[in-house]
Amino acid sequence: MEDTYRPGRAFPDNALLQNAKQSPLTNINYRELQAVLDAAVDGIIIIDHRGSIRSFNRAAERLLGFTSAEAIGQNIGILMNRDDQNDHDGFLRRYQENRIPHIIGTGRDVTVRRKDGTVFPAHLSVGAIAGEEPPRFVGFIHDITDSRRMQAESHQLQDRLTYVSRLATVGEMASGIAHELNQPLAAMATYAHACDRLLGLPQPDIEEVRSALKLIADQAVRAGDIIRRMRSLARSEESARAPVSVNTLINELATLINSDAKAHGVSYRQELGTGLSDVCASGAQIQQVVVNLVRNALEAVGGSHAGRPAEVLIVTRQLLDGRVEISVRDNGPGVPQALREQIFDPFCTTKAAGTGLGLAISRSIVAAHEGTLEYEPNVPDGARFNLRLDPARMNTP
Repeated sequence: MEDTYRPGRAFPDNALLQNAKQSPLTNINYRELQAVLDAAVDGIIIIDHRGSIRSFNRAAERLLGFTSAEAIGQNIGILMNRDDQNDHDGFLRRYQENRIPHIIGTGRDVTVRRKDGTVFPAHLSVGAIAGEEPPRFVGFIHDITDSRRMQAESHQLQDRLTYVSRLATVGEMASGIAHELNQPLAAMATYAHACDRLLGLPQPDIEEVRSALKLIADQAVRAGDIIRRMRSLARSEESARAPVSVNTLINELATLINSDAKAHGVSYRQELGTGLSDVCASGAQIQQVVVNLVRNALEAVGGSHAGRPAEVLIVTRQLLDGRVEISVRDNGPGVPQALREQIFDPFCTTKAAGTGLGLAISRSIVAAHEGTLEYEPNVPDGARFNLRLDPARMNTP
C-alpha cells in the first residue's frame, strides 16, 4: 500500500500515519503530518463521501471522548444530534450529485455530542480535499463554550450597566419629581382640612364635602400616576420588544420631563407627528434614551441665555425612507466642534461631575434595536440628537 503524501491526495488514515516515510515529492513525512494534526487545538476529522470517519486527531479525542480507534469507521452522525445529522447527510448527498457546496468553505455554529451523550456548542468549518474522487472532507471543530459564556456575561453586564444608568437618571430627576408630587399632596391636605371644617359645622353641606372628597381622590390618582411613571422608567425589565408607538412613549414621559424642565427653568415642548408607524422596541429602553437626551439638553441650556428663554423640544416624524425619528433639540451652546467625533465614546463628557456614559449607553441601546443615534447642530443654534428606528414589520400570511 502506498504510504507517501502527495498534494491533492487525502490525508492518510490514522493507521497509516503510524508508519511514516519521507516523501521525495514534498519533503514532508507522515510523522510530521501526524504531529501537525495532534498539535492542533481544534478537533480535526476527515470523512469520506459516505460520512465515515477516516481520521481523528488528538484534540478531537479530548473534545469528544472517543479514541481514534473507536471513531474511525463510524459515521460522523455519532457526533451530531438528529436534526444536524439529517441536514449533514443531505449536504453530502447534494454535493456528490451536483458539486455545489452548502457548508463547504463556510463556517457555522452547531451542537456537538460527546461519547457520554453530553453536548456543547462548536463552530464547524468544512473543506473538500482537492483531487479526491469519491470526495473526502476535512472538518475543524472549535469549542465555543467559553466564548458563548463570555458573550452571555457581557450581555448581563451591559444590562446591569443600563439599569444602573437608568436609576442614576431617575435619581438626577428626583428634585423635579419631588416638586411635582408635592403639588397633589398639598392639595389633598388642603381639601382634607376643608372637609374637616365642613363636617364640624352644625349643619354640614354634604354635597360640598362630597365634592371636596372627589378632589382629594383626583389628586391621589395624579400622585399615583407620577409614581407609576417614575417606577416604570426605573424598573429593570427584560429587553423583550413589541410594536409600540413612539408618540405614546413620549407622552408617557411628559409629566416627568415637565417636572425636570421646571426645576431647570427651561421651557419644554413636544411636536409629535401624526400617522407614524409603530416601531418594534423595548419601550422602557427607548424611554431611557429619550430621558438621557432630554436631561443632557436641560443641563446644557439651564436658565435663560443671550436674552432668549431656554427651550427643549421633542419632534417626532416619519422619514421618506420609512424610518421613524425622535429628535431632541435645544437652543443652548451646542457641542464643541472638537468633541463632536467623540461624544458617543465612553467617558467623554463636558460636565464637571459627569461620567460620560449616558450617550455611550444610549447609542448601544439604539444599536441593539438596529437603529441610529446621531448628533447634528441645531438651527439656528443649539444641539440636536436624532434617534431613528425602523418601522415594525407586519406579519403577513
